[in-house]
Amino acid sequence: MSFIDQRLSKLLVHFTRYHHEVFWASLHSVLNKLLDLAPPLLIGLAVDIVVKQQESYLAYWYPQPLHQLYVLGVLTVLVWGGESWFEYFFQKRWRELAQKVQRDLRQELYAHLQTLDSQWFAQQETGDLLATLNDDVNQLERFFNVGANHLIQLLTTTLTVSFYFFYVAPSVAYWAMLPIPLIIWGSLKFQKAIGPRYSQVRQQAAKINAQLNHTLRGMEEVKSFTAEQRELKRLDQQSLAYLNANQAAIGLSAAFTPMIRMAIVIGFLATLIYGGYLTLEGDLAVGTYSVLVFLTQRLLWPLTRLGETLDLYQRAMASAERAFRLLEVATPQHQGQLKPDLDCENGLIDLRQVDFAYDEHPIFKSLNISFPMGQTSAIVGATGSGKSTLIKLLLGFNRPQAGELWVNELPLRDIDLTYWRQQIGLVSQQVYLFEGTIMENIRYGRPSASDDEVYQAAQLAGVTQFVTSLSAGYETKVGEGGIRLSGGERQRVSIARALLKNPKILILDEATSAVDAYTEAEIQKALKSFCQGRTVLIIAHRLNTIRHADQILVLEQGQVIEQGTHKDLLESQGLYAQLWQS
Repeated sequence: MSFIDQRLSKLLVHFTRYHHEVFWASLHSVLNKLLDLAPPLLIGLAVDIVVKQQESYLAYWYPQPLHQLYVLGVLTVLVWGGESWFEYFFQKRWRELAQKVQRDLRQELYAHLQTLDSQWFAQQETGDLLATLNDDVNQLERFFNVGANHLIQLLTTTLTVSFYFFYVAPSVAYWAMLPIPLIIWGSLKFQKAIGPRYSQVRQQAAKINAQLNHTLRGMEEVKSFTAEQRELKRLDQQSLAYLNANQAAIGLSAAFTPMIRMAIVIGFLATLIYGGYLTLEGDLAVGTYSVLVFLTQRLLWPLTRLGETLDLYQRAMASAERAFRLLEVATPQHQGQLKPDLDCENGLIDLRQVDFAYDEHPIFKSLNISFPMGQTSAIVGATGSGKSTLIKLLLGFNRPQAGELWVNELPLRDIDLTYWRQQIGLVSQQVYLFEGTIMENIRYGRPSASDDEVYQAAQLAGVTQFVTSLSAGYETKVGEGGIRLSGGERQRVSIARALLKNPKILILDEATSAVDAYTEAEIQKALKSFCQGRTVLIIAHRLNTIRHADQILVLEQGQVIEQGTHKDLLESQGLYAQLWQS
């Protein structure tokens, strides 16, 4: 139980912001249930009027039996009307609360994800994260939508009926309430047993999401390797594991209600037989006996839904556990608030004694590199030499395990990271475009840009060369990830997006690798004027694209082994000269 209580307490603490909404929704649930319990009392009054007439309960105020029935009719209308009124409000309020919880929690999870570094994301399954953001959040929404009201109304029913029983017929009450301790004990055992099973269900659901995400994103590879049946079999194995996990939970959940039903029979029989005996003996009024029989049903039969409610509860708690586990992932500490001027021509971006490793795989060891402000620096090296990792360190996506990155003699940890990234335009080797139009994807670099500014950036990046041939022009939909464009077209849109940002620092990671030689030459010519007075970092395998750089750094196994201009490096006859000749 401590495990369940811990999850529930976290949930309650986390959603204290909704205490006002919870109060009003709960109040309407309670009032609705109190009025829902009133019809048996009205039936008891009706029986009392017919049997006792001038000696009935209402005869004190209304001596004539017919008048008593009129009053009873008015009370019935008021009770049913009030019940319907409060049902409308409790359903509305709980559903609105469920939608707020769903929206706010998803926003909170996504906002937290945005604070985590690339190294953490590299260790996660995208499908697993999507399952938390969607499926797990939806499970909590379903609990607030249905389960919370069920629990409140069940508690209201138990307390109200118990009070009435002990007030009018204590001897019957003891027998009628006999199953309740047994039901509570069984419910606690049920929760303890089914909780881990639903945790397993959520884990298996996340694995299916991850598997589907992998295969859908890699559908071309699946088809090219004719691996359809292999992937289908793999999905079938994951689905079977999910099915088995669900069946283990369903088997226990399905057994709960029949067991509760049999316990309920004991209480109902006690009221029916023992209460009837007291009525025959004259110790209990006929109307009161009628009320007790009906209220016994109202008390005990809703307990058969306790299994369904606890089922929703456990699903919600399993999802809450996954959501809170994600929220508890530590955010990398970066409290910097400085916003240094980056226009200084004599400034430097320095990596000093930087160590960095992915898990146990070292990339940099005591790395020292300087990038002069306002100049173009190029980085070359074999695959795995650390070029992409260097970019992630420069952008603050990853933090070095030792050493520091300095900007104009200020450590990056002291600089406002959002401000720092706003100064950088990145064209990544792995281009990603967002669902939308070409215009929207270019404007992503600076949402406030005018159409003319978008067109100018597109002209510089060579987008105009292909966009004019499209029937919808700049309003052409690019598809998910830009799938409707070729690799070269996606790359040019990505360049335009970075140029529109008008950054002080431009990072080009194989920025023209997917375009033909002629287009590459045109883009290079356009970039030459744009890059004047800016700090430019270029990573390239095509060495002819960096021959005019102010400095070229050659990386090998995480270390700078050569540094200089194109001419200097050729004269030194080192690795760069070998790469150039090859």
